[in-house]
Amino acid sequence: MQIKNKKSSSPIRIVRGDITIMEVDAVVNAANSQLKGGGGVDGAIHRAAGPGVMEECRGIGKCPTGKAVVTNAGSLKAKKIIHAVGPVWRGGNANEETLLRSAYETSFEAAVRLGLKTIAFPAIGTGVYGYPKEAAARIALAAGNKYAPHFDRIYFVCFSDPDVAVYESLLNQADG
Repeated sequence: MQIKNKKSSSPIRIVRGDITIMEVDAVVNAANSQLKGGGGVDGAIHRAAGPGVMEECRGIGKCPTGKAVVTNAGSLKAKKIIHAVGPVWRGGNANEETLLRSAYETSFEAAVRLGLKTIAFPAIGTGVYGYPKEAAARIALAAGNKYAPHFDRIYFVCFSDPDVAVYESLLNQADG
């Protein structure tokens, strides 16, 4: 696992690695509104967490786009999973930015409400939902900066080196 951040005073860290093995209070899942699991990050988190989390999701039912719900973390090292539903990218004219910002912010708010101090996010909406990566990273980092005073560590967990480069570039711009 590779962790980077130029600004040591900030709780924000960029990680290239596997979100399912993060030792944090909360792992955020890029969920679908039906909370039924799926591919990508969602499928990986559900597989690693075990069937109890899916059972808990069935009990919750649904989660609207732009919102988040919390379950226990099952077999993960985290204490909780925050299932956040990002928007499907439709070209930028269907309220996607507001919905993605809300997905991040409601996730942070849930963690604050529960007194959680460390949290790990995937790049919500950038997989099969097609949200442009740099635009999504800007929203993620802005939300992270807004909620930073409430957290000891905020991790943005990237799947690939190019994704890490996008986040690092944006962090460097903010630091400059």
